[in-house]
Amino acid sequence: MTRIGLGAALALLAGVAGAQERTIPSRALPTPTDVSPQMQALIGRPIAPTYDVVPKTTDEWLARQKASADGGAQSLPALAQRLHVKVEKQQMGGVTVYAVTPDTVDPRNRNRLLIHIHGGCYVLGGGLGAASEAVMMAGLGHYKVISVDYRMPPAAYFPAALDDVVSVWKEALKTHQAKSMAIFGSSAGGALTLETVIRLKQLGLPLPAAIAPGTPMADLTGVGDSFHTSAFVDNVLVSPEGFCDPAAQFYAHGHDLKDPLLSPVYGDYKGFPPAILTTGTRDLLLSNTVRVHRKLKDAGVEAELNVFEAMAHGGYSRDDTAPETHQAFGDIAKFFDKHLSR
Repeated sequence: MTRIGLGAALALLAGVAGAQERTIPSRALPTPTDVSPQMQALIGRPIAPTYDVVPKTTDEWLARQKASADGGAQSLPALAQRLHVKVEKQQMGGVTVYAVTPDTVDPRNRNRLLIHIHGGCYVLGGGLGAASEAVMMAGLGHYKVISVDYRMPPAAYFPAALDDVVSVWKEALKTHQAKSMAIFGSSAGGALTLETVIRLKQLGLPLPAAIAPGTPMADLTGVGDSFHTSAFVDNVLVSPEGFCDPAAQFYAHGHDLKDPLLSPVYGDYKGFPPAILTTGTRDLLLSNTVRVHRKLKDAGVEAELNVFEAMAHGGYSRDDTAPETHQAFGDIAKFFDKHLSR
């Protein structure tokens, strides 16, 4: 056994302690020129001055949700028209959903169905706008999609959103085989995608053939290198002190944040379906995404990781004209085609 002296041991400990924190000098952050003009425009957007404003009362939460829903409802019809997609409001298992159908369904996808879970830090993005990412997937990938408009606080807290997704999945199983379905979503929707699989495993229900958890909010406990390295670099979530983290805690409603049904990075990934994850080098949740990818790989699950240059949180679903958007959804569509039964 190797022995070291007391002085050497103290020096080693001092080195470890000194390596725990590093001060970064202030510097300008240029917009990359090797991404599309559309992505450059997204990267160049200033940080919203209200990035860290959190509602304090029920009325303030409801007003924030209404503003989000109204904005989504205004923008979605034009998006659906550009991508040649029809959106219909329906009920599945007692849950409000939006059935999203492209004008042209790929013949290979005739018997396939995708379940979509919207983002919004568990508290925003509801209503018609909930289906925006589903519209992109349907229009660019030529799949039929069901987008879940899950319940949110202050109307309903954890695990309401997860319960709604599971209810929709159970209903979908009545008309489709699990091996011909996939689940996808971004941000809170990415976390809910992972949480849904964990919950389905607990319930002994059939699992989807594949999943696509984009930039998932996989750890609500604050662990993750990019929470520090991408703070104020990501112009969407901005920093851990922004709106999203307290919003997710509002949804958790005092529940243990390390519960895998809230922070799925701590879940058991054995037996998970193949997964494709998407993030960007400026994403505040880059570490969340990378950690989930590694957990999947360590569990023996087939997992792909797509990291886009200079992209902030969820940047691949913010401009349907951007080449990066077409690349991201094209990769997901191909991944699903590889793993879903016809």
